[in-house]
Amino acid sequence: MFDSFKNILEKDKRYKVQAYTFVMAALDVAQKQTKKTKHVSGQELCQGFKTLAQSEFGLMAKTVIESWGIRTTDDIGEIVYNMIDEGMMVKTEEDKKEDFHNVFDFETVFVKEYPFVQPSGSEHNNE
Repeated sequence: MFDSFKNILEKDKRYKVQAYTFVMAALDVAQKQTKKTKHVSGQELCQGFKTLAQSEFGLMAKTVIESWGIRTTDDIGEIVYNMIDEGMMVKTEEDKKEDFHNVFDFETVFVKEYPFVQPSGSEHNNE
């Protein structure tokens, strides 16, 4: 797998290796969310990416992801298709890069509408 990443990074310098490993981890999350064992759609993968980013990085998600070169869901598609070209992922006849186009806006989901959840047992008592 190291050689595959090396080949991809030599061909396309837009994204760091962390971007690729994170997209692969997001595939796992998407499969669990959809209860599918193999193929997920581009939109489903993007939703898995969002879930993983929010849980791993919280309010820093957008900053961390952008530091790897990922700024839009279209970038997730570019990464996926780089891995497909290298034989690390597979696609069906119906799959296309456009499936990743504008699935959600990073500023919206990672900043403006970030799902704040108050931990249980942390209510403040002002008595």
